[in-house]
Amino acid sequence: MSAPAFDTVAARYDELWTESPAGRAQRELVWRELDPRLHPGQRILDIGCGTGADAAHFTARGLDVEALDASPAMVARAAERGGFQPRLLPIEGLSALDGPYDGALSNFGALNCVENLRAVATDLAQLLRRGGTLALCTLGRFCAWELAWYGARGKFRKASRRIPGVASSSLGITVRYPTVSQLAAAFQPEFALIRWLGIGVLTPPSYVHLPARVTRWCGSADRLAARVPLLRAAADHRLLIFVRK
Repeated sequence: MSAPAFDTVAARYDELWTESPAGRAQRELVWRELDPRLHPGQRILDIGCGTGADAAHFTARGLDVEALDASPAMVARAAERGGFQPRLLPIEGLSALDGPYDGALSNFGALNCVENLRAVATDLAQLLRRGGTLALCTLGRFCAWELAWYGARGKFRKASRRIPGVASSSLGITVRYPTVSQLAAAFQPEFALIRWLGIGVLTPPSYVHLPARVTRWCGSADRLAARVPLLRAAADHRLLIFVRK
């Protein structure tokens, strides 16, 4: 994972994503799914925490959150939220941690920047208790919004950039787009995939600027659309819920 690339966007990350109508709507869908599974008093990992929005949410709910990110600038922004102490650590450095943890999450594409998912799975298997929840939210290989938005503007290369499975981002880093099957295979046999859903089926990516009320409506409709098999496969992100065997 390239920390310098994310250092350059840390100052504006919340403006561009976290606090955008689309960002809020997509994140609330993730919280809606995870809140019943992660309980006050539990110790959890937030892997690739960015500016700490998820860590702050779960800390406010009474969980003990250890938040990690490879970007010093992101960690500094996360520390400003207070209530938890973020730690500078890349995803590839999970073996340096001391478990056990009751759960872990990695939200909104941090794992798309990691080459060896199997190594991540092996490290997490050593850290999570049996029965613990692991939630992974990754960018999907096919996004209907992206295909339509850029395709309508004649930017066909950008519209289809995810489909080959590997692409270079505007930050100059390599982004990988594993399928649900590939993710499930990487985390077996230590973890069992119990559910996956689409995050951002109707809710657009942040670069699609719709009126805020329309985006909120899309977020509400996504509560149902996220679970429909044909629709969830076209979402901006996929949220996979695993249980440690």
